[in-house]
Amino acid sequence: MATSRKATVLAATAATLAATALFNRASARRAERRHPPQGRFVRAGGVQLHYREGGRRDGAPIVLLHGNAVRAEDWIASRVFGLLAERHRVLAFDRPGYGYSERPRDRLWTAEAQAVVLAEAFAQLDIDRPVVVGHSWGTLVAVALGLDYPKAVSGLVLVSGYHFPTARADVALFSPPALPVVGDVIRYTSGPLLGRLIAPKMIRDMFAPAPVPPTFTAAVPVPLMLRPWQVKASAEDAATMTPRAATVAGRYGELGRRPVSIVAGGEDRIVDVGRQSARLHRAIPGSDLRVIPGLGHMVHHGAPEMVAETVAAVAAAASGGAPLSLQALSS
Repeated sequence: MATSRKATVLAATAATLAATALFNRASARRAERRHPPQGRFVRAGGVQLHYREGGRRDGAPIVLLHGNAVRAEDWIASRVFGLLAERHRVLAFDRPGYGYSERPRDRLWTAEAQAVVLAEAFAQLDIDRPVVVGHSWGTLVAVALGLDYPKAVSGLVLVSGYHFPTARADVALFSPPALPVVGDVIRYTSGPLLGRLIAPKMIRDMFAPAPVPPTFTAAVPVPLMLRPWQVKASAEDAATMTPRAATVAGRYGELGRRPVSIVAGGEDRIVDVGRQSARLHRAIPGSDLRVIPGLGHMVHHGAPEMVAETVAAVAAAASGGAPLSLQALSS
């Protein structure tokens, strides 16, 4: 009798999980139909990458890399993309696994692995020594490009980045979907459902103390964030973030061979400015630090003109213009 009841419970559980997985997959495909890709595709490193391009073909190239959970449209919603496109050739990539870029299971998608694919994409798209701008997790990839492909990058702008290992509760919370087998079950069943509950607060914390702008909500809708395959990418990035920072922290001085500007919001609740951006500034000779009072992690939304001006200054310095001035605009 007990065995029969156990079998019934297991069958009911399996049916519930299967129904939830079908629902989440259908929701993901519905989100994609509502928000189809708006850019172009390039195949590099065996991966199809989606990117948005704009601006002047004869302008100095700028590459924009987004952070965790979001996609290339984050840069467009912030207006940084449009401001830079007035004078530059600008490309914003969906990093592997986000938006409409692939993330196959054939490799561990560390920041270095993502840099390999992007460097090949640069060559294919004739992006000659761009200034690479990374936000949040995207700064890890920007740094990897600067360290591993120094001849392919003319300068770096690192916005709200994570650069030195620290204990983080969010890593433990968001990493399980990256686990083999168990993670697959989570990201197709409970993961998206839990994500719907915590996403509003997570997004508010990203922007705090500023409000969440409607442009962001429209450009980076939560249902796209919670597609099972993007949940996996976010979890893998969360899991590899701290070990990767520990591995390369001793090499940051090498980045001083090119113009580097570091930007942060003074009220960032996601990444500690003093322990990350300010410390990185001390580690990179000649780098420029700009801390903007009253803004949080999504500083490029709160001060798009300032971020765009910083990128333009790095591009000018990289092309032989005036060197970056050392300044700390702190609260």
